[in-house]
Amino acid sequence: MITATNPPRFLIIQTAFIGDVILATAMLEQVHEAYPNAMLDILVRKGNEGLLANHPFLNEVLIWHKKGAGGAFAKYTDFWRLLKIIRARQYDTVLNLQRYGTMGLLTVLSEAKTTIGYDKNPLARFFTHRVEHRFEPGVHEVDRNTSLLRAMGIKGGFARRPKLYPSIADYEAVNVYKAHPYVCMAPMSVWFTKQYPTKRWVELIQALPEDMTVYLLGAPTDVSACETIKTLAAPRMKIVNLAGTLSLLQSAALQQGAIMNYVNDSAPLHLCSAMNAPTTAIFCSTVPEFGFGPLADVSRVVQTPERLDCKPCSLHGQKSCPLGHFRCAWGIRLEDVARAETRD
Repeated sequence: MITATNPPRFLIIQTAFIGDVILATAMLEQVHEAYPNAMLDILVRKGNEGLLANHPFLNEVLIWHKKGAGGAFAKYTDFWRLLKIIRARQYDTVLNLQRYGTMGLLTVLSEAKTTIGYDKNPLARFFTHRVEHRFEPGVHEVDRNTSLLRAMGIKGGFARRPKLYPSIADYEAVNVYKAHPYVCMAPMSVWFTKQYPTKRWVELIQALPEDMTVYLLGAPTDVSACETIKTLAAPRMKIVNLAGTLSLLQSAALQQGAIMNYVNDSAPLHLCSAMNAPTTAIFCSTVPEFGFGPLADVSRVVQTPERLDCKPCSLHGQKSCPLGHFRCAWGIRLEDVARAETRD
């Protein structure tokens, strides 16, 4: 345990993707629980900082410009900028959630009194504390991250759910969409094999009650794909394509009030967990046993009932089905998705 007279200063490093940063917010809650007066900073990659706007426990959000005008060397140039800032902060503890060398080096060179990270990081031997990282049934990513805190002697029953803090302006921005009962669907993913097929999304929309409004959510790059789903679902009229329209926190605020949120194994799933929003999580090529399943009180995982030797085919998904049949997705029964429990 930290016993310094001054408020302890922590840095959490999570420079992976949107979903990883969302799940890392559980650790912000946990550190604050253990050290209410701590100075708490977090390091994320450029583009993910908006998730942490309005966070009441954060002192500062550091940003790694991993991609920039400098091409392949941009991230290394920015690495040295960050290192100077981090050393100047004189952190008591650096908690590194990344398993890759660059952030491992940053941790080692940080000059923090205590450095904690996973044993799979190539520079883990130089950390003060190394924690085993493994995938096993029943262990969520939030639980894995919590093990880093236990390594430094913090005990107790920690908050298990991540948490985001949309602003009043975020809620006001989506209030116009809440006049009638609605569901949200986030049909896209960075990885093709994580995406429930377009045809199935269309069939799901058509299976919903006619008076139910459907909001399609996604990034600016998802606008066209969502528009295709909307067009194919015609003549159903109550479909609104909001892809590329809302910020991440605005999307989270909208999902919070939905009767149900239908999502792939991707970032919108974790937005639901952070807002305790009802969730139907559709797992195609991946499996919840990796530790990235839903955490909302009302949540459900839907997968194909067929036992496939090829599922899961990877941890993160792939650009196409390696065997060409994509049975992990096509085998998911529409009735299993559509009958998921909803919020009254």
